Amino acid sequence: MSTVRAPEVSDWQAESASQCLIDAVLAGHDALPALVTTDCTFNRAQLREAAYAATVGLSALGLKRGDAMAVWLPNGPAWMQLLCAAAHLGVLVVPISTRYKAPEVRHLLEVSQARVIFTPRRFLETDYGDIALALQAELTSLHQVVALDDCDRFIEFAQSAGFSAAPEAGQGHDLMCCFSTSGTTGFPKLAAHDHASIVRHAQHVSRALDIRAADAVLCVLPLFGVFGFMTALGALAGRAACVLVPVFDASEAAHLIERHEITHVVGADAMFDAMLQVPDVNFSSLRHGVQADFVGLTLQVTERADALQCRFTGTYGSSECFSLMAFHPWEAPATQRAKAGGIPIDPLIAVRVVDPESGEPLGEGHAGELHIRGPNVLAGYLNNPQATAKAFTDDGWFRTGDLAHLEGAGFVYLARMGDSLRLRGFLVNPAEIESGLMQHAQVHGAQVVGVNVPGEGDVAVAYVLCNPSATEVQLLAYCRDRMAGYKVPRRIIAIDAFPALNGPNGNKIQKRVLRDMARTALGL
Repeated sequence: MSTVRAPEVSDWQAESASQCLIDAVLAGHDALPALVTTDCTFNRAQLREAAYAATVGLSALGLKRGDAMAVWLPNGPAWMQLLCAAAHLGVLVVPISTRYKAPEVRHLLEVSQARVIFTPRRFLETDYGDIALALQAELTSLHQVVALDDCDRFIEFAQSAGFSAAPEAGQGHDLMCCFSTSGTTGFPKLAAHDHASIVRHAQHVSRALDIRAADAVLCVLPLFGVFGFMTALGALAGRAACVLVPVFDASEAAHLIERHEITHVVGADAMFDAMLQVPDVNFSSLRHGVQADFVGLTLQVTERADALQCRFTGTYGSSECFSLMAFHPWEAPATQRAKAGGIPIDPLIAVRVVDPESGEPLGEGHAGELHIRGPNVLAGYLNNPQATAKAFTDDGWFRTGDLAHLEGAGFVYLARMGDSLRLRGFLVNPAEIESGLMQHAQVHGAQVVGVNVPGEGDVAVAYVLCNPSATEVQLLAYCRDRMAGYKVPRRIIAIDAFPALNGPNGNKIQKRVLRDMARTALGL
């Protein structure tokens, strides 16, 4: 595994460099529930013991400090057990979306050089284990496929039976987990974070959300994404129970709130809009909610939650800087709490907004590119030093690529500065979809734009240059077979040529014109 950019050493890093900090999350309150599924509850002591046993099992699979392992699993106790075990061993966890298809999984395995992959044998009518075995035959770096029959239980490693001690613990500066993020080449990058940064942020999340011992947090967001990952780690850091949901259903999620007396919920505005409208549900246990603005319903949700005596706030985050990085004050009016952004939850997180052309810092109320510096910022893009170097300014700030303005003690997120799309809650670079379409033998050009549909959010529309025999139905089926469902365009429209403007640097495709065409095609 190649080295990523080492963050600047500060006091907090120096103090934690030689410690395995996951114990700070798992220690104490042994009898309290830690993980709750449909039919099982595991307390904190059971999670800790399962993690210790798994370190021996992972070691027996040949994993050692500095290696990487992929976790291609739905939400469940096995996911959390593997994460904690890998932290003890100093092994990097590479989460993979359960929505990804084989080409997307292959890319992440190649980038990370993962030696082992854990999958469900079957999930959502897909044979994940068979797909992983086929990839193993193609990749020399992938040594082992472990297919699980039940992800709602802890994994029983035969090699760890009767274990007496865990292997040597990982350290605070070891890379612990990485998260997929959109890349300019059309392929996701992996934003890598170290052990100390993850644990520190989880502890600040629990404090900012006022998560207390014996609380319950609804973990309906997928653990493979940074949003769901930090929700679960924050819950455990606050000694609360994680109520794990592998597949979101609004009615089921709403009834889980009543059944388990959920105190905290984290998710997207469209999710909460549907959940809070489920009839005959008692939401009185809810204290705090955090929502991301994906489809423009945050104010509506915030006001509805206020009427239920539950305070919601907007937030900000990314794979590179962690989710739940900033919140608005709970006492702020609904109109402010509904905005994306907020005040950083960690006093060591600093933000600035700069003019995108000059790089000069801007004052309050002036829109520019958001820069971030602090312990929450990624150590680097895994095995991609060029992307890492490009992501940071000469004075050490991370370039988010987001448009924002400062407001009071915090900031407000406005939009992506580029053309990235937010499709069903997932941030997607159009180049990822374009690259997938270009793999088709009869497609020799592709451009993807987003159209914002009220109440739904961004919808992708693709324009292609292709042979006449390639129909829209065929191309849509091709995309469904090769990319995650949320990336599949709503329409794929063949055109004779892309609209372009002949400028001083050559022809430039006019995405604005394509967006106007897409709105018409969708009847907007």
